[in-house]
Amino acid sequence: MHQSQKIMKRASIKDIARIAEVSVATVSYVLNKKEGSRISEATKTRILEVAKSINYTPNKIAKSLKMNKTKLIGLIVADISNDFYSNIARNIEDEAMKLGYTLLIGSCDENPEKFKKLTELFSEQQVDGMIIAPVVDSDEAINKLIQEEYPIVTIDRYLKNVSLPGVMINNSEISEQICDHLVKKDFDEIIYVGYDTELPHLLDRQDGFDQRISKSDISAKRILIGIHNITEEVHQKMQENLDLSKKTAIYFSSNKLGIAGLRYLIDHNISVPEQVSLIAFDETEAYYLFPTEVSFVQQPLYDMARESVKLLDNQINNYTTNGKRVTFHAKFMERSSVK
Repeated sequence: MHQSQKIMKRASIKDIARIAEVSVATVSYVLNKKEGSRISEATKTRILEVAKSINYTPNKIAKSLKMNKTKLIGLIVADISNDFYSNIARNIEDEAMKLGYTLLIGSCDENPEKFKKLTELFSEQQVDGMIIAPVVDSDEAINKLIQEEYPIVTIDRYLKNVSLPGVMINNSEISEQICDHLVKKDFDEIIYVGYDTELPHLLDRQDGFDQRISKSDISAKRILIGIHNITEEVHQKMQENLDLSKKTAIYFSSNKLGIAGLRYLIDHNISVPEQVSLIAFDETEAYYLFPTEVSFVQQPLYDMARESVKLLDNQINNYTTNGKRVTFHAKFMERSSVK
């Protein structure tokens, strides 16, 4: 029975990709005879020979859909459990539907291997294009898509050495503004809580803070956290660095860092803003559960979602190698957490 099922199993383009040692996207391009792709004749020949050797029969329905576009687009986010990404995914879905697209969503959990597999899965599903939030070490997977002229747009994040259309915010500028606001409050010490990362958009936030704090005489500390075990690390670092005998402000550069920090303050009965002031990045429902209204940086999620879908639709219908990067301005929403 099992042997019969194995024999009956239909060969897929994933099988071809594995045997030919190329990406699923490359196989898809060759089998669908797409023009303009930079795939060598030797690679095309190898793929076709493998397809013939394993008796690959194309899915006629999928093929006919591809010729007229599938009206599917893929979204790869870093962490769908993060309020920022879940909210932006909902906005992208709404905007995509207005243009007749159905959205497929994948979360790579900051894992480059999972990111790569999602790009291959979406390629196999023959999505017309992808909106992606790059993760560390995802350059290779993205460059493969670029070489195959696959329509892709970045959102929230970007890669320094890759030219792609994308949507982001003014990370450095808004962080400089936040730091300036705190400097003018005449604190004894300001603590920046960020990530130990290579992601450019997060480094931009730290850079904005550094630029402003360097022009002041205020003592500054920088706490850098890994992307895993965030709560545990934040609690440990705050235990080591927070001196309540000083007039102190903390700037959490992401909502997950902010939530972890709020938990520490609650657990240790530290009142805000009486004993310590704080500002956090991004809006999240968790902030509203805190006894004090939390000041935060608000990103224009709707505008970012709308523009990312617009850029992708343009790439799908008129592909260009020139990446237009659109920058939106975040807003500082002052509440009651800074004294």
